[in-house]
Amino acid sequence: QVQLVESGGGLVQAGDSLRLSCAASGRTFSTYVMGWFRQAPGKEREFVAAISRNGGGKNYAESVKGRFTISRDNGKNTVYLQMNSLKPEDTAIYYCAADHTFLVRTTQEAYDYWGQGTQVTVSS
Repeated sequence: QVQLVESGGGLVQAGDSLRLSCAASGRTFSTYVMGWFRQAPGKEREFVAAISRNGGGKNYAESVKGRFTISRDNGKNTVYLQMNSLKPEDTAIYYCAADHTFLVRTTQEAYDYWGQGTQVTVSS
């Protein structure tokens, strides 16, 4: 079992940057595909980005391509989401998730473990 704890959220202005971190417990972090999802008020939770077990494969939602970068450090059991050029529509609770398969998938049903989320608010 994996426990996930997100951090790094906050209140920023449009155009600013933030880096989210997700720390995982356990010694098997490198065997999980990791993903970031977000949920805005009144909306469904949606896929943001995902990264393969060794970091070589990545997948992004169209809405964040070119602005967000997902990365991982298996030695530190941590996955990151670097968010640049933030927009008000990026305001949401951001969740990290772990998938025990090797596929880099975009659907939340594929992920087995979830963190509690961290709030990101972007003011205009």
